[in-house]
Amino acid sequence: MARKTSFPPRSEMFSFIESGELTVKVTPNASENSISLPGATGPAGVLLVRVTATPENGKANAAVLRLLSKALGLPRTSLEIVRGGNARTKVISVPG
Repeated sequence: MARKTSFPPRSEMFSFIESGELTVKVTPNASENSISLPGATGPAGVLLVRVTATPENGKANAAVLRLLSKALGLPRTSLEIVRGGNARTKVISVPG
């Protein structure tokens, strides 16, 4: 049985979007898919995204976009990685 992935409230995730861009820090090869808000010691203004996909052939990037589209309630095709395609810190274009 698949576990239901929990997300922070949408309003809080949308508050991280600045000028139509959302900055995320990705952890690939995680034990589960999740999105969390930064803690007191985390990077300010950056959502923390964990995906189970491996970072090869764009699998982790695709998983990040699928997870964000589900969490934000937006179509997957409306999200695009604009910076950091090969880095852990990525900037995602989000329609306003």
